[in-house]
Amino acid sequence: MVAFSPDVFTDFLAEEDGAPIVMLNLIRFLPDGGHDRHLEYLRMAEPILARFGARILFRGDGLDVLTTGDVKGWDAVLLVQYPRRTAFKEMVEDPEYQAALQVGKSALADIILQPLKISKDL
Repeated sequence: MVAFSPDVFTDFLAEEDGAPIVMLNLIRFLPDGGHDRHLEYLRMAEPILARFGARILFRGDGLDVLTTGDVKGWDAVLLVQYPRRTAFKEMVEDPEYQAALQVGKSALADIILQPLKISKDL
């Protein structure tokens, strides 16, 4: 289920600094058509992302996890860059995006959204 943690989302937006952010998406698909519905979501979402100055930097399908332990791999990883935090908020609130999001949600068994600051140390 895709749901934002209200307190964390509010804190995330309160720290607006005008710098770009990258949203890491770790995705597990529902077994019955989830992958295909996710591709449909991406086709719907890409022009909306562009309207808000965002772009997909990377999309890849997961392979077997190479490390040991109690870990479960992800079906796909997506990195999306937004020009600033408020662009993400505005996109999420957009009615056209909300329609696309319903398709995206129908594809998911699980998702983690982790915002990342672009490191200047590299």
